[in-house]
Amino acid sequence: MPLVPPRISRRHALRGLVAVLAVLGVLLWWLRPFGEPELKGELTFSTGVRNGVYHLYGQLLEQALKEDMPGVKVRLETSEGSQQNLQRVAAGEADFTVATADAVAKYRLDGKPGAAYLRGCARLYDDYVQLVVPAGSPVQSARDLRGKRVAVGQPGSGVRLISERLLAAAKLDPARDITAVSIGIDTMPAELEAGRIDAFFWSGGLPTNAVRELSERFEIRLVQLGDLVEQLQGSGSPARYYRAAVMPQDAYARARNTSAVATLAVPNLLVTTEGMDPELTQQFTRTVIASRDEIGHEVHAAQLVDLRTAIYTDPLDLHEGARRYYRSVKP
Repeated sequence: MPLVPPRISRRHALRGLVAVLAVLGVLLWWLRPFGEPELKGELTFSTGVRNGVYHLYGQLLEQALKEDMPGVKVRLETSEGSQQNLQRVAAGEADFTVATADAVAKYRLDGKPGAAYLRGCARLYDDYVQLVVPAGSPVQSARDLRGKRVAVGQPGSGVRLISERLLAAAKLDPARDITAVSIGIDTMPAELEAGRIDAFFWSGGLPTNAVRELSERFEIRLVQLGDLVEQLQGSGSPARYYRAAVMPQDAYARARNTSAVATLAVPNLLVTTEGMDPELTQQFTRTVIASRDEIGHEVHAAQLVDLRTAIYTDPLDLHEGARRYYRSVKP
């Protein structure tokens, strides 16, 4: 006699479906990062000049944050650079930013408003100081800039701090010995190409797209700055964050350099204030570290963000939220 499968009542079927959905719900909950809060709100990230590394990094990080924190709206604000970024965060006009360690040290040393409340989230990548001239320029050192028209960065930028220190180390007074031009990387390349300036200083990750693109349409050369590093490092407290560095010859493949270029580098820090929500800061920091490889495809310097060194945010203390993140991933 053939076996007849038992009929399943509608009630039993509904009970079974509810049980399956309950199991799936528990499974989905378990697959979520343990203890991750559902965050909602809005935050402002102060970046840098358009065409600069800070701004491109901010644009890519914004996309990663949308995926990791969909309930948080991220607003990007362009800026002149590190100095203005720190002012904005300290004044509550921005929630997070990027700034060079020497700019942070100077901001604190000068006792600027809100300096005591600044906190670090991560050490990111290093900026390399670049002195760019036309390929046929006679300039072989910053000392040769006397009498030249030199773009030194906008007043609120980190490159402005570094260029003025380098000129001082080269025994040049920006007010008397050169014609200082206060523009940023968004206009420096076009001004050099048009012959309206003779050189420009830039501090950014390698390669900086604006410099790379200039090298592809106009013959440029990068000038060594290694002869000034020792004197610069001995010039005061903020300068201790500079280190001797070398730009590989292929950093800008089309530049007219026949060998690697000696220069100096300074670390970038992800900065907020001690009053920033710890849970939001923890997740923000996690996204910065986790998105390193993806962002690194567009901003090559971001590939150097390293979990082992990110915790070293000197001269700033770590924010409590960032500290929680690093403890959670500690092996």
